[in-house]
Amino acid sequence: MSNYAQHEHHDFLGASAQALADPTLQQALVRLTDTLLAGNRKGYAALADSSELRDHAKRIKEHTLAHLDQYLVQLEASVQRLGGKVHWAATADEARKIVVEIAQKANCKHAVKSKSMTSEEIHLNPALEAAGVEVTETDFGEFIIQVAGERPSHLVAPAVHHTRESVARVLSKHLGQQLADDPKSLAMTGRRVLREKFRQADLGITGANFAIAETGTVVLVTNEGNGRLTTTCPRVHVAIMGIEKVIPRFTDLPVFLKLLARGATGQTLSVYTTIITGPRQAGEYDGAEEFHLVLLDNGRSKVLATPFRESLQCIRCGACLNACPVYRRIGGHAYGGVYSGPIGSILTPLYDSVEENPHLPHASSLCGACQSACPVKINIPHMLIGLRELQHEREPNRWERWAYGLWSAVLQRPWAYRWALWAARVFLKRRATNGWIAQMPGPGAEWTKIRDFPAPAAQSFRDRWKELE
Repeated sequence: MSNYAQHEHHDFLGASAQALADPTLQQALVRLTDTLLAGNRKGYAALADSSELRDHAKRIKEHTLAHLDQYLVQLEASVQRLGGKVHWAATADEARKIVVEIAQKANCKHAVKSKSMTSEEIHLNPALEAAGVEVTETDFGEFIIQVAGERPSHLVAPAVHHTRESVARVLSKHLGQQLADDPKSLAMTGRRVLREKFRQADLGITGANFAIAETGTVVLVTNEGNGRLTTTCPRVHVAIMGIEKVIPRFTDLPVFLKLLARGATGQTLSVYTTIITGPRQAGEYDGAEEFHLVLLDNGRSKVLATPFRESLQCIRCGACLNACPVYRRIGGHAYGGVYSGPIGSILTPLYDSVEENPHLPHASSLCGACQSACPVKINIPHMLIGLRELQHEREPNRWERWAYGLWSAVLQRPWAYRWALWAARVFLKRRATNGWIAQMPGPGAEWTKIRDFPAPAAQSFRDRWKELE
């Protein structure tokens, strides 16, 4: 396995080049994204009026974001009424401190985590480990990359960049015993190791796919069952949720459940949908004794007040990654941030900064495949263009400005336009073969590194028009 996973966001081009040169990764990406994208399309096709349902889900999200403050206050009141505790975290640092304090106050030493992008976003694991809390990822893919010391590569399949051979090597080194590279054997080994971790755990940490303001309910959607064990075995449960995940009513939940699994894997419904309403009550036999909900802002309210508000409608299904021709070639690590693919190209610059992630808004062909695959029809191409415009306003490129200025001057002068076309025809004619130029001079060489450029027509439109007249 190559070391492309070690690149950070400032080296997007280097990480992309390494990913493109890794044949094993290329095969894995094509196999996974082809399977998931086909499932996505099949799932929508099997759902009556799927387009209308997606429009309805979008309207719910739009309404919720327009009244986000009201629904978050209602969610807090509902959770507290059930005996749970709500914590507000404006930043990642505040969220880490809150979770560490909960663990220390409850004297927790062993934490198990269900798959959670928000916990990745705030870099929770190192903070807990520094406080003396052992943390174990319980999604098998997440467990593999935790042991390997890497980051997730995909929202749904975090270890897509690994083969069964590399998984066997990673787990063999971690467990100190030689394991066969048989998928079933590796899965059973993971099951055995993780079941023991569940038995020891006193702190369970999850994200939240949705939280219902009306009832104070947190909803987790998984395919492995680790979410249920994480929320029932330990005595303390902490759910970390981005503030945009709230939805108003329980009757809204089926709308999103119908779309989430179809967008993510093509399933009619995920294998496990876990609905948690508060801590364990009198007379109940399972569930945590303490329930804490951490409401994470971390830049979201800032985005809410911008033209990029629509990005907060994302339900983290990964459908846009599977459809994107760029992600399908370079994978998730090249993007540098926690969120990858088309939606990551928006979220990372917005949550972090546009200046620190200059390449991400350009990591798209703007083909619109992401929007077509999205369960809530987020207009990702429009927002990527908006980020490019923002980039240009903040740091205008003087060469680009000069080029556009020159082109504007030429277009305003017919004689200059005719002369430019004549010069281009004469100059580029010698480089053309069968109507295409394989190597452009100067800055144009960057274009022809990976594609040919069409040669100028032998006769201009103006000349042909004169002949027709």
